This record gives sequence, structure tokens and C-alpha cells, in this order.
Amino acid sequence: MGRTGSSSASRKPLNKREENVPKTDDRAYQTTSQARRTKRSPYVWLSLLLLTLFSFQAVYKQQYQKLPIPLSAEQAGKRGFSEAEALKHVKALTTLGPHPVGSDALEIALEYVLRAAEKIKKTAHWEVDVQVETFHAKSGANRLTRGLFRGKTLIYSDLYHVILRILPKYADEAGENTILVSSHIDTVFSTEGAGDCSSCVAVMLELARGVSQWAHGFKNGVIFLFNTGEEEGLNGAHSFMTQHPWNTTIRLAVDLEAIGIGGKSVIFQTGSHPWAVETFASVAKYPSAQIVPQEIFTSGAIKSGTDFQVYRELAGLSGLDFAYMDNSAVYHTKNDKFELLKPGSLQHLGENMLAFLLHAAASSKLPKDSVMEEGQSSDQDKAVYFDILGSYMIVYRQKFATLLHNSVIIQSLLIWTTSLVMGGFPATVSLALSCLSLILMWIFSLSFSASVAFILPVISSSPAPYVASPFLVVGLFAAPAFLGALAGQHVGFLILQTYLSNVYSTREQLLPATRADLIRLEAERWFFKAGSFQWLIVLIIGNYYKIGSSYLALVWLVSPAFAYGLLEATLTPARFPKPLKLATLLMGLMVPILVSAGTIIHLVSVIIGNSVRFDRNPGSTPEWLGSLILAVFVAVILCLKSVYLLSYLHLSGAKRSIVFATCLLFGLSLAAVMSGIVPPFTDDTARAVNVVHVVDTTEKYGGKQDPISYVSLFSTTPGKLKKEIEHIKEGFTCGTDKTIDFVTFSVKYGCWTHDDGEDGWDESDIPSLLVESDVSSNGRITNILIDTKGSTRWSLGINTDEIEDFKFKGEEELVPVGDKSSVNGWYTIQFSGGRDAPKSFVLTLFWKKNSTRLVQSSRVQPPLLKLRTDFNRLTPKAERIISKLPSWCSLFGKSTSPFTLAFLAALPVDI
Repeated sequence: MGRTGSSSASRKPLNKREENVPKTDDRAYQTTSQARRTKRSPYVWLSLLLLTLFSFQAVYKQQYQKLPIPLSAEQAGKRGFSEAEALKHVKALTTLGPHPVGSDALEIALEYVLRAAEKIKKTAHWEVDVQVETFHAKSGANRLTRGLFRGKTLIYSDLYHVILRILPKYADEAGENTILVSSHIDTVFSTEGAGDCSSCVAVMLELARGVSQWAHGFKNGVIFLFNTGEEEGLNGAHSFMTQHPWNTTIRLAVDLEAIGIGGKSVIFQTGSHPWAVETFASVAKYPSAQIVPQEIFTSGAIKSGTDFQVYRELAGLSGLDFAYMDNSAVYHTKNDKFELLKPGSLQHLGENMLAFLLHAAASSKLPKDSVMEEGQSSDQDKAVYFDILGSYMIVYRQKFATLLHNSVIIQSLLIWTTSLVMGGFPATVSLALSCLSLILMWIFSLSFSASVAFILPVISSSPAPYVASPFLVVGLFAAPAFLGALAGQHVGFLILQTYLSNVYSTREQLLPATRADLIRLEAERWFFKAGSFQWLIVLIIGNYYKIGSSYLALVWLVSPAFAYGLLEATLTPARFPKPLKLATLLMGLMVPILVSAGTIIHLVSVIIGNSVRFDRNPGSTPEWLGSLILAVFVAVILCLKSVYLLSYLHLSGAKRSIVFATCLLFGLSLAAVMSGIVPPFTDDTARAVNVVHVVDTTEKYGGKQDPISYVSLFSTTPGKLKKEIEHIKEGFTCGTDKTIDFVTFSVKYGCWTHDDGEDGWDESDIPSLLVESDVSSNGRITNILIDTKGSTRWSLGINTDEIEDFKFKGEEELVPVGDKSSVNGWYTIQFSGGRDAPKSFVLTLFWKKNSTRLVQSSRVQPPLLKLRTDFNRLTPKAERIISKLPSWCSLFGKSTSPFTLAFLAALPVDI
């Protein structure tokens, strides 16, 4: 504290430095003493860094990895949820192995679910009516306008579903107002599907058992739909919503899904009406829900789809979409297996869902009509939601979010305006230079981190060497991003110091050393305030575009600003600056870390997991692109979250230690990648590959050329296949010389064989495209007879440069004329069905008047039609190659990907 003038004058100087302090202002003594304390101990900042990292990890573990204790049947009782009982269902279904649509194993799985449903019916409460049926879906066409299947017509036939409806016996109106709980029994051909989605089916069966003991008090019914055909284009949900008589009674849809295996099942979509998520928040025992993945998912950044898209888009329903997201690298591979399910995963989803269904089914406030995404419900009514530590959930409407954000933005702008007016021109320039330091921080951080993405394909056998060891991301991307952020801020700090030295040069009463210390203190404060200004800009942008996850910007703005205003701010602009209090940082970061740390780490882990299937058209994207996206994401997060912490570093002696430690971490990570000590893939985290025996007849028309037969090996995981080919030793040639068009995607880089490809298939399997008629009287119309032979899973591309419209007919008309969309110049039809699905079709083409067939061109013309038919059959050559696949590889299944045997056919433009 300062002394009075007289006491200060009578005090004897303690050393020569104080003797040189001018006696004209007692503040000179105060600032001299204060200057000695400007340099913060390096151990303090290191402790802050370690505390921050520990806090992030602790929040993540609490929010996403702490699972409830699994309950046995005896512990759960008749009315509770038992994970032990649910796991019996998972075990039974996964024992069947892969069970895709049309397989014998799927029929057995359906029979198992039907028997389990019948058992629930027998043991239900005596006042509860349980109805069980097997529903046979006829042929149908599904045209979705958004997401992964935009521009495609998805046709299905001969699908079977198990449906279980639970109603109170003495409430007739309950049958007219129901809640749909849905998941799928079928898997892709490459996995037993423990996570996707046997775990979901098991949870539903155990839920149905528990609900059947409570439903005598319900006002609404509950329908459990165990569908098939989801993996082939959400066809099970579509067939139920368009063909089953109960579809008109549904008021709310709940979908259970998985893009990984185990962990917490998180709500990541809700639809436009907020009632369901508000109800869930009020009753869930272990709430886990985030609007951030919803906005990422709906933006199209993640190329996938769930049945909830059908319920929302086709029927206009709102509700809840759950998904397991842990270890998402195993999605649709052999490693989606029972042994990797984490104890407590099913208990977590089951208890949450049971609490929700008991409340929702007994409520009289269930929405009575379907709520359309557009028109009936405005953006202002959508829910903003997030959980805190998996224990408490916050939900509010976008209307309230807009009011709250506007209020904070206006107040912040008023505070900033007042501050700049009081500070005058120097304050304005200081703010501008502080913002310049932020820009430099972003530029350096993004550049340093992104450069690693370009290096990895050169030094590593895989451009994504961190998939099996996600901790490498810290050293490979976070470390250089941090160095870049620090370097950028340091340059900005020097620039700001230079300007402030000119401002402080007019204060002649200060010693040069004291002035220099005060300049550093002033710069530190401006850097902290610039962090708030950065988050204010982010909040303004998020509020303008009505982004629900703007709540993150809100907490990162308000909490540090409140701490600064409470502990640091002053209305006296002439007061000399002091070092920022550590309490300001601790108080300011407490709430933001609590709210956002877990979500950040979880998103990074999901991005890492998805990198194994990043290259949807193998060889079409640069090898470094996936890592670049991850590097940019990490750098952006680090710049946003570390801006306050870094402001404390410039007055610390820890800079050199931090730079050395960060460089060491980066160097060790690079060394681990280069040496192969840490492998990019393991037995449990495999590289996604496809082995397809291809019979190519695309140039065979009218018997001009014999079929070409070979085995193709390719991967949706970026990177060359050198190590895999060396391991297999089957005479492969790899490169970009042989592009294979699989209709729904293309392989531009892959490997292929040259011999021993004639066994395991027959000429009778080759599909045919036969021109039945070709009339040009009033516009050219061509009828094509399509025979897929034994295949009930195929894809057809129709050239939009030539064809204006078409209609498609099997046993009945499936696709009428009109209302079609295309992607990249092709109409695409995907078909999947059971063993009794039709195999012969009629395609009627209506040509364009200005068809490009009339244009002479030296280049090779794309075909008029291209067809791929799939068989879930192993030829001797393909079987031998698959048996030799290294353990770190796994076949990858997807609706757009071929099975292990595929026939390619085409029809030329001029036919």
C-alpha cells in the first residue's frame, strides 16, 4: 500500500536504486516495489498448465467414461433394467456372426428377437396388453433429400421386421397416441455388430420387458420396432412408416444407434420440437446429450445417416436419436465385437431410456400431431441442450438463447466502448495490437500444426498413424499448435510492448527498468482482455446464424470477463497496472472447462476414429487431407481455449522450459511414428479394407468381349497398401492406373490381381441390360430389361447428360416419372432385399432433346447406364486373399460398398 507524502519523504532509502527514484510522486516508490514482482515464477505457470490439463482429463473421464454399475436381474427387479439380461441378447445375436439383409443368419436373428418378444408378452402385467407381430414389408422406394443418401433412390423388397406394441388394457385412446422406439437387427457383411446394433436391440428387449410391468398406468402406447434394412439405406424405418397401419399413431420417435462400441449413449439429434429432450433432461438418471455433435452431423461433415432421418424427414416427427460413439474406429469392421463392450454401457442407456419412457408414456402432454421440420415450428423453438459431467442437463429454447446472447453482446459492447472512451486513443491502439497478436497466434498455430499433416505421409507407412494410439495427436498436432500459438502471441507481445513504451515514455518520473516492467504488465492485461474480445466475436457470429453450440462461446466469454471485472478492473485509467492475479485465471476458467472440456476431447476422439474411413472414393483425396482436418481442428480448439492461459506466460520464466518440453514431446512423437514403435493399426483397431472379386463386363455388349475377372483390394483409409501387399504375397499390382467404377463410388487407387480369377463364379451370374424397345417419334423413349440374375443387392447409375427422366418397374411401379434429383451427373438407384425379392425389372428412359450422344468427341464417353450387382460369396481367390490379410486389416461394410463378389455391367450411350 502507498504511504503519505510526509512519511515517504522521511523514510531512508533502502538501496541505491531507491535513491535514484524521483521524489516528485509517491507512486514512483510504489511502482518500484511493484516492479520487483512483475516476473512470475516459472513453477507457477507450469503448475497452471498441469492443473488445466488435469482438469480437462478429469472432466472428460467424469462426463464420458464414468459408467453406472451393471445390474443383475435380481438387483433390477421386474420393473428395472438389467444389463446382465441385456448382454444375454447381445451374446446370442453376435454368436450368429454377420447377418446382413438376405442372409440365413438374419432370419435366425429375427426368430430370436421374435421369441424374446413373445416371452415378454407372456410375463407382462395382467393389466397390460402386449401385441407382437412379424411385419413383411413389400417393395418400396425411399428418396431422402438430405445427408448421405441425397440424390439416390433407395429401393427395397422382401424385408421382415419384429414389432412389439405395449398398451394399457383399459385406456382405449393409448393406441392412437404412441411413442416409437426403433433400432435395427441387420448388420453389414463384415461384422457381428455387437455395437451396431445388437447392443441397441438388446437394450430395447430389456426395456420392453420393464415397460410391460408399468404400462397399466400409461396414457400413451409404446411401439418397439426391430427393423431390418437399415444398413442398406434406412429402408426398414421407411417401410414401416409408409406401409404399417400403426404409423399414423406415432407422436414421438426414439432411435437407438451406434457409430462405435460401448461407452455412454449420447443424444445427438432431437428434431424441431423440444418436448422430448426437455422431458429427458428432467427424468434421466445419467443424462448424456450434446447439441454440438447434432450440428456437426446435420451439417453433413459426418457422412452417415440413421433411421431418425426417416422419422424426421418423412413423417415430420421429433424425438431423440441416441448413439454409442466410443471407439468409432471399429464401426462396420470385425472389431465391432462382444468382447469390446464396456461394462455399464447398456445400463447407462437402459436406465435413462426407462425413466424417459415411463414419464413420456404416462404424460398427457405428448405432442398430438407430427411437428414438421419446416413451417409448423420455427428455429426459435428448437432446443439448445448439453449435459454437465453426465450428471445434470441444461435445456432451453433458441428464443431464450437469442435473448440471452443479445443481452451479453450488448453489455459487452457497451463495456468495451466505455473502456475505450475512457482509455482514449492509446487504449484503442492497444486493443487493435492485441487483436493483431490473436491473428498472429491463429496463423502461426494453424501453420505449425497443419505442416505436420503434410509430413506424416512421407515419414510414416500410414498418413494417419495415430488411429490406434490417439494420444499421439497431442504430440503430433497439439504440440506444434501450441508452439505456433505461443510464437504468434510472442511476436504480438513484442509489437504491443513497442507501442506501450512510446506511451509510457512521457512519464519521466519512472525509472527505465520500472517503466519496462509496467509495460509488460500492461501488455499482459491487454492480452487477457483480447481473449474476451475473441470470444465476443465468436458469440456474435454464432448468435447471428442461430448456432445452438454458441453456449460454449457464452461461457468462455462471461466467466473470465466476470472474474476480471471482479478482481482486476478499475475505473481509474491513470492507475499503474499490476500483475494479473492467479485467482482471476482460476475463477475465469473453472466454468468453461467444466462445460466444454469433455465435449472437446470426445469430438477429437470421434474425428480420429472416423479417419479409418475418410477416403470414400479411395485415391480421390490427398493422403494428407484427413490429418490436415484433424490438425486444423486441434489448432482451432487450442487457440480458442488457451488464449487466457497464454497471456500469463509472457511474464513467466517458464517460456524456455515450455518451448523445450513441447519440442521434446513433438520430437518423441515423430520418432515413434518414424520408427514404427507405435503402430498405426492393431488387431483391435484395424484398417478398413475391401477385397472384391470383380467380374467386369462393362465393355461387353452384344458379345463383343469376354468378361474380365480379377480381385481388387482397396481401402477407405488414406494411404498406400504396400505393407498389406507385402504381407499377402498374391501377385498384386498397385497404383492409379486402373480406375474401377463401382457405380456408387470409384476406386482411383487400389491393387488388383492378374491371374487365377476365373473360379467361383459363373456366366449365369452376369447381369444383363437388354434393350426391349427404342422409339423416337415424339422424343426418344427406350425400354430396358434388367436382369440381376441371383443378386438382390445392386446399384444402377443413369446418365443425366442423356436422360431427362425415367420410371422404374418391378412387380409394380417403384419409381414414377418426375421428382428426381441427381449427384455428379448421375441418377442412382440402390436396391436391397430378401431372398424372395424380384430380380427382373423394366427401366423406361426419357431422353433429353439435346443429348450429348449427338456431339462428336475424341474422348471416351461415359456409358448411358452402369450397373453393379453384389453377391455375398467368396471365390477361391478372394477367400485365399482374405485369409492372408494382416491382423491389422478388416473388411469394411457399407450400403454403397460391394460385397466380396461384384459384377460390373454397362450400356453404351448410343445403345
